[in-house]
Amino acid sequence: MTRTSTVLPPTTRPGTVSVVLVNYKGADDTIACLRAFDEVEWPADALELIVVDNDSGDGSAERIAQAVPRAKVVESGGNLGFAGGCNLGVQHAAGEWVGFINNDARPGPRWIAAAVEAMQADPTVGAVASKVLDWEGNLVDYVDGSLTWYGMGYKREAERPDSAEYDVPKDVLFGTGAAMFVPTALYREVGGFDERFFMFYEDVDLGWRLNVLGHRVRYVPESLAFHKHHVTMKKFGNFRESYLLERNALLSMYKNLDDESLAKALPAALALTVRRSVARTGVDATLLDLQLSPGGDDVGTVEVPKMALTGPYAIDYFVDQFPELAQSRAELQAKRRRSDRELFPLFRHAIEPAYGFPGYLEAHGHLVEAFGIAEHFVSKQRVLVVTGEPLLERMAGPAIRAWEIARALGGEHDVRLLSTAGARIEGDGFEVVHATGRALREQTDWADVIVFQGFLLEGAPWLKDSSKILVADVYDPMHLEQLEQARDLGPEGRASAVRETTRVLNEQLRRADLVLCASEKQRDFWLGQLAGQGRVNPTVYDEDASLDSLVAVVPFGLADDEPVQRRHAIRGTVPGIGADDKLVLWGGGVYNWFDPLTLVRAVDRLRERRPDVRLYFLGLKHPNPGVPDMRVAWELRQLSDELGLTGTHVFFNEGWVPYKERADYLLDADLGVSTHFHHVETAFSFRTRILDYLWAGLPIVATDGDTFGSLIERHGLGRVVPPQDVDALVDALETYLYDEDAVAAARAGVREFADSYRWAQVLAPLVEFCRFPRRAADLQYELGDPQVRAEPFHRRTGLREDIRLARDYLAAGGVREVASRAGGRVRRVLGRSTNAGA
Repeated sequence: MTRTSTVLPPTTRPGTVSVVLVNYKGADDTIACLRAFDEVEWPADALELIVVDNDSGDGSAERIAQAVPRAKVVESGGNLGFAGGCNLGVQHAAGEWVGFINNDARPGPRWIAAAVEAMQADPTVGAVASKVLDWEGNLVDYVDGSLTWYGMGYKREAERPDSAEYDVPKDVLFGTGAAMFVPTALYREVGGFDERFFMFYEDVDLGWRLNVLGHRVRYVPESLAFHKHHVTMKKFGNFRESYLLERNALLSMYKNLDDESLAKALPAALALTVRRSVARTGVDATLLDLQLSPGGDDVGTVEVPKMALTGPYAIDYFVDQFPELAQSRAELQAKRRRSDRELFPLFRHAIEPAYGFPGYLEAHGHLVEAFGIAEHFVSKQRVLVVTGEPLLERMAGPAIRAWEIARALGGEHDVRLLSTAGARIEGDGFEVVHATGRALREQTDWADVIVFQGFLLEGAPWLKDSSKILVADVYDPMHLEQLEQARDLGPEGRASAVRETTRVLNEQLRRADLVLCASEKQRDFWLGQLAGQGRVNPTVYDEDASLDSLVAVVPFGLADDEPVQRRHAIRGTVPGIGADDKLVLWGGGVYNWFDPLTLVRAVDRLRERRPDVRLYFLGLKHPNPGVPDMRVAWELRQLSDELGLTGTHVFFNEGWVPYKERADYLLDADLGVSTHFHHVETAFSFRTRILDYLWAGLPIVATDGDTFGSLIERHGLGRVVPPQDVDALVDALETYLYDEDAVAAARAGVREFADSYRWAQVLAPLVEFCRFPRRAADLQYELGDPQVRAEPFHRRTGLREDIRLARDYLAAGGVREVASRAGGRVRRVLGRSTNAGA
């Protein structure tokens, strides 16, 4: 048994994990926890168990050492609290990683292994936050850490039933000290737990500090532990717990907030600390007010509940810690690697009042407004993604892109996906709505950021002069498309269509805070058009000479998940296409700027020596009824019929494939094709159907001249051919259908290249922008700052339920009963109980 002393850390044993438990008069729990490690899937010779006894004085240390001889028991010589006890334990740790677990908890089988795997896989992970459930494994103890703007950590999911939504790894602001891991060297480097905290929020402070220093805290649900969650503070009085929570919140916010955030938050936080003490006890705060309480000073003492002193005493402790606290802050801020604005999304719901006392809630609201707290501590943006395409099971490219944008942003923000053309599907982590007219105004008024395609500004002209952040998605150069698409409208109709589409796009470019395009080639094109609208100006240039802040390249993407085929949608299903035929797939629709006619002629020639070749057109009828029928689609059918190919070698899907079923079609194919004419639309287009081919791992044959032409050649994805060259197309089709070596090489190239076009990758510039949305520099003077506010977090029970409960408690026992009940509820969510002592 080792007595406490200042010790040099032992030599680190690579691959070893040291687990530290702090015991205070809880030997039975500690022994049970230690014995649970016999069931943990981790080599015994790579596991070190360290127990710090916090001067229990009841023989705990001896009992633990005797019951679990493999554990190293360190006697602290005094009650160091949870923070000091853990730090002492790490002094004696030889492991490469150190794990912390409450003595009234037990590890799951993969508690260690899953955490170590996460830290080994990604060196940016500076801590692993374990998933913690109650002892029976039914209710949540910890699956995420939230933080209020005034420094109080809380667990908003506490006591909810466990569910699959809590099994997704994610970055968090802090883990719970009840079960977490840190690389030992890093823990020592950053100073470990701050011993000024004694207990409560030392885990909040450590996680927050790691994030500030640029290290990620990763929630790993497979690293699972179970916690009894004893309420050990009851024997000392709830007022002591409240005192520790109040003072430690002040300590953590003072240390970790940057200068701008602290200047806004600290004055209001100090005021609220006092107001909570007053509101929760119902004391008369006007007692010393001569105007409200006149009379002589004939009373020498005033009786005040101890709970009413928790706030003032907490502030006094906070003041008493200077100048050491100021030095700690200065050192941390000098090493800062991540801004507060970057970390605010990890706060989850910063504008959470946490306590439901009426006088306190009113004060919270006033202070939040007076100090601009809600505008500054924005952890979630309200993002409206708008498309002019219908949101149905069968979706065209623009709707698919809007859907994927909404899904990418939905994990961090409150997102609504809006269609002005109709919606009949449910969202995936976001809300789907259909709105026009007055309903559209309500939706745009709700949003902080609006990402839109098409003609939104025509239907919502109020946005042009609004304070909203607007992101114009012009990945589809519509005015170039109209040069071909509008041919069937006659000379006047065609000229009008091109003119109006150009006008609409110019209005978008004049108003957008950010413009999205699909390729570097498109970016050059749009920069030219932006320059023509006066947007390439000294103000924008001086802010960012690269102009990346004005135009971002966000290509169309492909699904992050690999395709899974649930049925054969073509082979053996479409009459005339057998299981062993060679299948060429034309993905997407048939529009006037494409050249399916040369492709059909090539298939006609190839079938003479390769009779098993088949060509399938995935969609002829666009799901949006507003898109007119295309002349070339009619010509295609005529040519196929004339050549006798329809139903034997060329096949047509008359409708449109549902988005969720596209893998069933793509994975039936051997080869993906895209052929088009040589014109300006081709030069600046971005053929989204090719991304489906990449997703499905198909070799690609395409006409040269567009963005993908050079990519196909450069990365060995297949072959590009000159426009309208039947001979070259026949040779390319034959090679990538029948030459096994060429097919294998192309598929390997596709697999390697595809990852660069995953949605998670291509949408990164937009995701980053929405974390820190900003007014375009040159629009700042015209429109001013955007009006962005953080929304208060509402408990799942709802305000009406809280009012009902408060009324019942008031009737049962008066103000004290309301305060007692509310305090108990808060204690179940705020903070963390521990057997570390007091």
